[in-house]
Amino acid sequence: MTLGTDLTEDDLRHLRRCVELAREALEAGDGPFGSVLVTADGRVVAEDRNREQTTGDDTRHPELELARLAATTLTPAERATATVYTSGEHCPMCAAAHAWVGLGRIAYAASTAQLVGWRRGWGLPAGPVTPLPVQDVAPGVVVAGPAPELTDEVRALHEAFATRHAP
Repeated sequence: MTLGTDLTEDDLRHLRRCVELAREALEAGDGPFGSVLVTADGRVVAEDRNREQTTGDDTRHPELELARLAATTLTPAERATATVYTSGEHCPMCAAAHAWVGLGRIAYAASTAQLVGWRRGWGLPAGPVTPLPVQDVAPGVVVAGPAPELTDEVRALHEAFATRHAP
């Protein structure tokens, strides 16, 4: 069954895991993002969560970590047909890494536009990088999302993080 945003029930199952990982990140003190790398045959290769706050390295995004892992553990053909599921649409850094290593589809729970709107509504400053949709950075990458079924939960995680880190 395909849902209104080009997401299937299987996609939603993986996206729900991403939201769980995002919650784990938040509980550990990191920004609430989580991602899962899945091969075309449905095998979960790896999953990760944001680790930027706890490591002091603002590049420790799960999407970047999964791209690095895919480059060393999957063949080019496996990468091209894999899907990266993520709680929030890739930032430009992660979208570029995704494209450079030749990964396939991206499915996300919340879009860049949603995340930017929420942050703006909470009075948070803009980040250091211009927020762009994946296809503006990596036009050849197929994307699916957002997942309306998960919007409230993802928004609540980001609001909790924003409240904890308010200026």
